[in-house]
Amino acid sequence: MTDSGCGSVQGFSDSSIHVDVKEYYTVLKSTSDLKSNACVAPAGALPAFIRQALGKVHPEVSSRYYGCGLVVPESLEGCRILDLGSGSGRDCFMLSQLVGHKGHVTGIDMTEEQLDVARKYLDHHMKEFGYETPNVSFVQGYIEALAEAGLQRNCFDIIISNCVVNLSPDKKRVLAEAYSVLKDGGELYFSDVYSSRRLTNEIKDHKVLWGECIGGALWWEDLLQLANEVGFSRPRLVTANIITVDNKELQDILGDFKFVSATYRLFKLPEGSSRPSRVIYNGGITGVENCYPFDCQYTFKAEEVVEVDGDLAKILSFLRFAEDFTFEPSGQCGVKAKENLVDPFELALQLEKQSPGSTTRGCCSTQSASCCK
Repeated sequence: MTDSGCGSVQGFSDSSIHVDVKEYYTVLKSTSDLKSNACVAPAGALPAFIRQALGKVHPEVSSRYYGCGLVVPESLEGCRILDLGSGSGRDCFMLSQLVGHKGHVTGIDMTEEQLDVARKYLDHHMKEFGYETPNVSFVQGYIEALAEAGLQRNCFDIIISNCVVNLSPDKKRVLAEAYSVLKDGGELYFSDVYSSRRLTNEIKDHKVLWGECIGGALWWEDLLQLANEVGFSRPRLVTANIITVDNKELQDILGDFKFVSATYRLFKLPEGSSRPSRVIYNGGITGVENCYPFDCQYTFKAEEVVEVDGDLAKILSFLRFAEDFTFEPSGQCGVKAKENLVDPFELALQLEKQSPGSTTRGCCSTQSASCCK
């Protein structure tokens, strides 16, 4: 086992769902074997620096990649990142280039066959990136038991996950473990599959639907509740895309249930109230220099004054964002938080109408220039 920089111990036991998922992803050889587009990231325009980073990932690693979104938050230089359910390691190797040699990326996955692919190409990627010392490591373990896998509390700046939380039978425990290993001010930035309402037992008990990232999907409103119970700030929706299932047999079982892949960002903030603020984006974040789409509700144009509520002011003033914004006292009395129940299905339909078939980032294109027209 490769050293993660935070230790490594094992002791968590498989549930029947874990066994089924392992078997499913052992059988899958590439994304072409999937029966829906739930675990396939939507195609579309990507920022040049991300395209370049992905282009350096070995083809075998990329061919074994299953994900439903783009999990690349901003200001990553020097960060310690944990990838929940890292699989063949595509996102880890991509992020390795963005955190730089002073940062570190740890991938954790329960499926040895996937980890074997990732480890096979570890040295290849470090040479490709020009790193004398590896800044990526992989751990065999469970996303519901990060401590038992040897990952220390308050260890990571950012946690990412790409279409994996839905595969867990205990989503609350996943969120609680993530909260535990994040530093204060840290972020869980993840894409996952959500349902239009709570699923029936027939759907949840279907092995193929679970393996396809659909049978274990949360009703999107339940995510808001679970995040609050664990201690995270309210989930901030970044973007969403409609999921389609082309297999007629599976369609008949699903009936009128609808599904989206949605990207959320959750923050571990210290207790205590915070005041509304006027913030000015300084324009220094790579890839979004002119305009920073933080989520689907807030877009910050460089040098433009924006009134934000206390919750967002606290997020932007913490850790990696602090130097990217200038803060002034609020010019309004009691700036209220924007409506937190943003329906990802409504957003997905809105974005599809704006740009059919494209990958979008919040309310703007992933190409930062389009935000500032």
